[in-house]
Amino acid sequence: MTNGATAVPTEREALDAYSTTVTSVAERVLPAVASLRVGRTGRGGGAGSAVVITPDGFLVTSAHVVAQGGSASASFLNGSEYDVEVVGADPLSDLAIARALGATLDPVHIGNAEHLRVGQLVVAVGNPLGFSGSVTSGVVSGLGRSLATADGNGHRRFIEDVIQTDAALNPGNSGGALADWQARLIGVNTAVAGMGLGLAVPMNATTEAILSALMRNGRVRRAYLGIAGGNRALPPAMAQRLGRKAGVEVQEVVTGSPAAGGGLRSGDIIVSVGENPVAKAGDLQRLMVEARIGSKLALSILRADKLITLEVVPVELA
Repeated sequence: MTNGATAVPTEREALDAYSTTVTSVAERVLPAVASLRVGRTGRGGGAGSAVVITPDGFLVTSAHVVAQGGSASASFLNGSEYDVEVVGADPLSDLAIARALGATLDPVHIGNAEHLRVGQLVVAVGNPLGFSGSVTSGVVSGLGRSLATADGNGHRRFIEDVIQTDAALNPGNSGGALADWQARLIGVNTAVAGMGLGLAVPMNATTEAILSALMRNGRVRRAYLGIAGGNRALPPAMAQRLGRKAGVEVQEVVTGSPAAGGGLRSGDIIVSVGENPVAKAGDLQRLMVEARIGSKLALSILRADKLITLEVVPVELA
C-alpha cells in the first residue's frame, strides 16, 4: 500500500456472512425452480412456481396452482421451456406433482423441516407477480402452525406443522421453494397470510409420503374414521401416567362411520393409535394413511377416567 491509498475490498470481502449465505442458496436453488403457467390457452388459468425434485422432470408445486387444469408449461431461468403434465394433486395438503415432458433436470436437494428452529435463516425462491427467478430471505417466524384447506367435496382439513416465515411472499410464489441455509428444500410456499406473514407446507416424512403417492398413483388415499375432534388436556394424574399432557377429544361421531361401528362416543379422548401416542389432532391425521384402510386399528381411549381399548376398521376417504 503506497501514498496512503486504501485497498478496495473485493466483492467477496464486501459481502457479509448473511449475504454470502443467501447468495449461495440462490445460486444452487434458482436453476431448480420453474415458472409454471396453467391453462395458458384460455382465461382463468393459473400461474405460480414449481420445484424440480427428480432428474427425470418431476416437479412439486401447490395444488391450488394447478386446480384450473388445462395445458401447462414450465420455464426455467436458463431460458428452457417444457410442456407439463399434471400427474396428481392433493387439495387437502395443497401439494401437487407435475412433470416436465422430455426433460432432464437438476433437482433440488430435499431436507427435513423437522430440524428447523424458530429464528433460523430461510430463503424463498419463486416467481412472484410474474417476475421469474425472484429471491427473498427471512427467518422462521413460527413452527407448528395450522392452515385450513378443503377439497372440492367439502372435506375440511388442517395442514399441520406449517412453517411461518417473514420472507416476502407474493402471488406467484405459491409452489416455489423455501430453502434452508444449506440450499435444501424444507418447504413449499403455499400462502400469504398477511403483511410479513408467509406460510409453507413443510417437507417431512408425511409430505414426502404424499408426494410419493401422487407420483405413483396420481392421488392420495386416506383412511377415514368418521369423527370430528380437537385437542384436549388430560387430567394431571393421567398425563403423568402416560407421559404426555393432551389427547384428541371426540367431539362428534358420524353416523354409520367406522368410529360409530367401533363404539366411539362423543367425549372420549383418544390417547394412542396402535403403538403411536396421540397428543393433538394433527397426530391422528398423520396416522390415517393408505396402509390403515381396511385394517383393524386399536385405539386407546380415556373414558370416564378409565383407559379402554376399542377396535375400528377405517375405510377409504371418498
